[in-house]
Amino acid sequence: MGDFHSRSQLYWMRIVQGLFLATICSSPPAMADAVKAGDFVAMCGDSITAQKLYSLYIEDYLVLCRPAENVEAMQFGWGGEKAPSLLERMDNDVLQFKPSVVTLCYGMNDGFYAASTPETLEKYRGAMQGIVSGLKKSGVRYIIIGTPGAVDTDSFKKLDPAIYNNTLEKLGVVAKEIAAKEQTGFADVHATMLEAMAKAKAKYGNQYLVAGSDGIHPNRNGHLIMAYAFLKALGCDGEIGTISYDMQSGAAEASTGHKIIAADRKSIEIESSRYPFCFSGKPSQQDANLGMTQFIPFNEELNRFKLIVKNPVGKMVKVTWGTASKEFSADDATRGINLAAEFPENPFSACFAEAELKIREKQFAESPLSKELLHSLPEWRKSFPDEKDTLVRLADVVLQRGSMLRKQTTTILVPVKHKIVVESF
Repeated sequence: MGDFHSRSQLYWMRIVQGLFLATICSSPPAMADAVKAGDFVAMCGDSITAQKLYSLYIEDYLVLCRPAENVEAMQFGWGGEKAPSLLERMDNDVLQFKPSVVTLCYGMNDGFYAASTPETLEKYRGAMQGIVSGLKKSGVRYIIIGTPGAVDTDSFKKLDPAIYNNTLEKLGVVAKEIAAKEQTGFADVHATMLEAMAKAKAKYGNQYLVAGSDGIHPNRNGHLIMAYAFLKALGCDGEIGTISYDMQSGAAEASTGHKIIAADRKSIEIESSRYPFCFSGKPSQQDANLGMTQFIPFNEELNRFKLIVKNPVGKMVKVTWGTASKEFSADDATRGINLAAEFPENPFSACFAEAELKIREKQFAESPLSKELLHSLPEWRKSFPDEKDTLVRLADVVLQRGSMLRKQTTTILVPVKHKIVVESF
């Protein structure tokens, strides 16, 4: 028992020492490299990516929160994949779609679920270096190298989770070194996940699983951490919108993406074509994402939809948005209230959930295009060399289908009309 506690103490000391790395993912790249209007973001990874959850949250954000106009996304997750496998297949399976931005999340399987060895690290390094070189050669404008995530410190049973998280940490160091050398974006998913996991378990207990029941595949809570890390690396500034409201005059102004329909001394009516990111579930629920906002600064750094109240009459302000009301000090209201954080259930929630369902359906429809159709064409060409033209046409149909699906998703945002009531007392 004493040995166990000693190992546990050393493990958490490593986490604390490594938290500095987590700041990497909160530092956006130069704006010249951030996601731009018209970008196509390809999200590559193993079975964790293939769960279509962190990729869903990223696409939700790009389409609905609109850090840039007309951004498209597609996930390329493949169960059990290691970095060398992507290197082997990416020209045929990914690059034919011509993405301009690519995110990479490999390492969970590259560690072979064992203690780290020099050979393991070098194999990963060689493959990741080859992937980055190949993406650059093909014309991909911006690449984000993500570290592998973390295994759950309670549900992972293949070996001591501290040992395998140490392996994943070392793989992450390799990823960081390649990102620095190649001047790509970098997302430290591993350190960010460990930090949030420790905080969440401290509050809800060890039974609160972040990396799922197998200790590898995250629940929705863990996937929000991953999405946060990648969105920060994509350079998203988090400014969803600002509504400025003068209580004495009844005048109101709105930032880009929002339009004032009417305003008086009691309320503001707004039409918004940018959504705040909306969450689901209860705070203590693992298979939901709302609770994780307590342990990562998602709302503060990526989801600021602010109401600034000028000239409040009393010392307190009551804000009603949708069916919920909350009270704030006049000073806080004057500085600005982040409505997205204070009102998790809000007038955007239903439309956001409906759009998210369509995006998830689209991601499931996309998977066969790469994994089952394009991936098999080289073998078909070998078996039927006389059908080259037919197979070229088939590849074109697959690529056109992918383009159609992506373009459908960029049009699902429906402007939301909503009302904010403000009272002083």
